[in-house]
Amino acid sequence: MKIAQVAPLFETVPPAAYGGTERVVSYLTEALVDGGHEVTLFAAGGSRTRARLVPGSERSLRLAATEDWLMSHVMMVDSVFEAAASFDVLHFHIDCLHYPLARRCATPSLTTLHGRLDLPALRPLHRHFGTHPLVSISNAQRAPLSNANWCATVHHGLPATLYRFHASPGGYFAFVGRMSPEKRVDRAIEIALACGVPLRIAAKVDAADSAYFEREIRPLLAHPLVEFAGEIGEADKDEFIGNARALLFPIDWPEPFGLVMIEALACGTPVIAYPHGSVNEVMQDGVTGRIVRNQAEAIDAARTIDDIDRRRCREVFERRFSAERMAARYVQVYQALIDARSDARSDARSDARSDARVDARGKAPSPGDERGAGSAVETADPG
Repeated sequence: MKIAQVAPLFETVPPAAYGGTERVVSYLTEALVDGGHEVTLFAAGGSRTRARLVPGSERSLRLAATEDWLMSHVMMVDSVFEAAASFDVLHFHIDCLHYPLARRCATPSLTTLHGRLDLPALRPLHRHFGTHPLVSISNAQRAPLSNANWCATVHHGLPATLYRFHASPGGYFAFVGRMSPEKRVDRAIEIALACGVPLRIAAKVDAADSAYFEREIRPLLAHPLVEFAGEIGEADKDEFIGNARALLFPIDWPEPFGLVMIEALACGTPVIAYPHGSVNEVMQDGVTGRIVRNQAEAIDAARTIDDIDRRRCREVFERRFSAERMAARYVQVYQALIDARSDARSDARSDARSDARVDARGKAPSPGDERGAGSAVETADPG
């Protein structure tokens, strides 16, 4: 199968440090290559892949510190559709910029939505582009747009060898993510201090969150049990997460997936999480960690987290969240879209032949059949 993967340009694929979407695109691309597919990756210059790379920018837009992110993405999208006929399927990971062109393109396409979907503007957008095939990364993620054209939910996956199993943890809790209000690192600090256990924090501070960080979080970092390591890359996560007694995930927002949860499970590290968004899909309470509703429950769970079997956490990861499993599920989705497009073309050709036979006998088609081949394809086209 000839597949185009289209990634955001803000980070390289994979990213040097934080960047969940680009990381998942990398895992998917490499797993598809391993599966024998011919993959072209449209991504930022400097990306590393065994697929054919088509750079959409000289380097990641974050490193370039450019404000022209829209123009860079527009040019990349144009390049994708210019080459669309050479692919069996186009897989986008860039939100909605490509929607107008996708529904006018003969090559099947789909979009994985990686972010939160409870924003008001998204409802009219997806009503307007209501036939475009979408993939959610959790069932919970799609709830605000339940009437959109969802064709699958595909959970994220990681390469099985990316993280090693850590049977014996160190003496600290870990927090990994963004330093933003909805991630609630303040809750993580409260949990750790209540247990008298050191907390190691690896977090990215975006410019949009810098005021929050300085006002609300930096004063909490002065406690001797709290260590702020800053932003760490993938190479450092194995030891950082794997040696932790638990990963603290006390979120306060509708988490679309939460890649760090399965990174922890890959290491054998149990997770203590609040039940927002995807948490109840990813986690198994009492098996891969604890799902808690408040700080009292979180502190109790943290005190007894060593009761969770770390080997079982790794086994759940291997069974449910491998990159190989993710890629296999996407291939099923691709094939379904290709088959649907092929069926629509066959129906259109059949209708055209039928109309031609009627016209040859000198009879006009009925009003309901007055359509050209192009509109017939659009009517039958699933997206």
